[in-house]
Amino acid sequence: MTEWDKSTWRTKPRVQMPDYTDAAKLAEVEAQLAKYPPLVFAGEAMRLRAQLGRASRGEAFLLQGGDCAESFSDFSADAIRDTFKVMLQMAMVLTYGAKVPVIKVGRMAGQFAKPRSAPTETVGGVELPSYRGDIINELDFTEASRVPDPQKMLQAYTQAAATLNLLRAFSTGGLADVHKVHSWTLGFTENDEAEKYREMAERIQDTLDFMRAAGVDSDRAHTLQTVDFYTSHEGLLLEYEEALTRLDSTTGKTVAGSGHMLWIGDRTRQPDGAHVEFCRGVMNPIGLKCGPTTTADDLKLLMAKLNPNNDAGRLTLIARFGAGKVSEHLPRLIQTVKEEGANVVWSCDPMHGNTIKSATGYKTRPFESVLKEVQEFFAVHKSEGTIPGGVHFEMTGADVTECTGGVRAVTDEDLSDRYHTACDPRLNASQSLELAFLVAEELSSMRSEDAAAVKAS
Repeated sequence: MTEWDKSTWRTKPRVQMPDYTDAAKLAEVEAQLAKYPPLVFAGEAMRLRAQLGRASRGEAFLLQGGDCAESFSDFSADAIRDTFKVMLQMAMVLTYGAKVPVIKVGRMAGQFAKPRSAPTETVGGVELPSYRGDIINELDFTEASRVPDPQKMLQAYTQAAATLNLLRAFSTGGLADVHKVHSWTLGFTENDEAEKYREMAERIQDTLDFMRAAGVDSDRAHTLQTVDFYTSHEGLLLEYEEALTRLDSTTGKTVAGSGHMLWIGDRTRQPDGAHVEFCRGVMNPIGLKCGPTTTADDLKLLMAKLNPNNDAGRLTLIARFGAGKVSEHLPRLIQTVKEEGANVVWSCDPMHGNTIKSATGYKTRPFESVLKEVQEFFAVHKSEGTIPGGVHFEMTGADVTECTGGVRAVTDEDLSDRYHTACDPRLNASQSLELAFLVAEELSSMRSEDAAAVKAS
């Protein structure tokens, strides 16, 4: 491996990044950001790595979720609270199904930049640069709005800092109390269409009642009142990432101070590219999106570059193929990992391969396709004898209508009611929790089969 520092990415080919027209203004913003405190710290990132190491062995399960792209205009304490609440609800249901701790990682406090399939878009015969997220340019379809503005990095930092401050308060200030979280889950199962989830919710309640009767309640057990909650985003805008990167004085290691976990997208995972170069040198956990075009040779190179010491918890492979395509692509990647003896967490992103255009013209994702990809992910791991370590969803705590289907039966005609995403369609609160119940069934079934196999042997 060649020598690395936080700027060596600048010598590599860059894709999916803006070309700023004012170099002096960009340099000024980078210098200002470099003086700001980091948003996260090395000890937190190391703790997340240790927990992900357990997920790679089946001793924990990763739940990663949140906005497709965070917005400056939609930023509010209520929105953060609602997404946090739904993540906790999902985690409780998954914990019950998996019987292992659930690692909660939000797509929050940094998910401001988005890769795009084309550099420009055309509306009414007018062609303009694509919207790339609020940290880069603006959604309004005007020439001025689409010019990349480095000053937006400072606003992104401020919003990320405020978001993290609130998340830390929620995590330790009583909102995360396990009994409160379950009361929200029960609210979901009161829906007439949610009868099939009621039995699991009642079993969770029985367990909590037993714990309370045995003297294990929130007043006596601090761990029932608090949670670890981490943040993550795609490490796309490398000027921002570099400016917030710090050398940790306690470990001597370099930490990306923008978020606990960064991931590399399917469009930016070139082994000799700028994004891989940056991520290989920071000590944070790294996610790697793996799509249909990911080859065995590329995966071997990427694993060697991103995790040369083969540390458990360092690298999470996030599979995103599309419903009906998992069995075609995932087994060959699993085989590659086996051949290399690599320590990885396998996570399923059932969102990005299932985006379609509805009959009413909206970009959407059918809930049934999302669920099908998750089920196929579990089935392949079962047949390969490997561990499905997590799930990765684009979701929100808001009652949006962006994905069709689910227990509330959102239709194509409903999409226009509350379609608020700035980029890709998200699962709403009800769909997110329904999916958690269904994933919990998969995990519970897997545990039962493993226990039966052990008993039979």
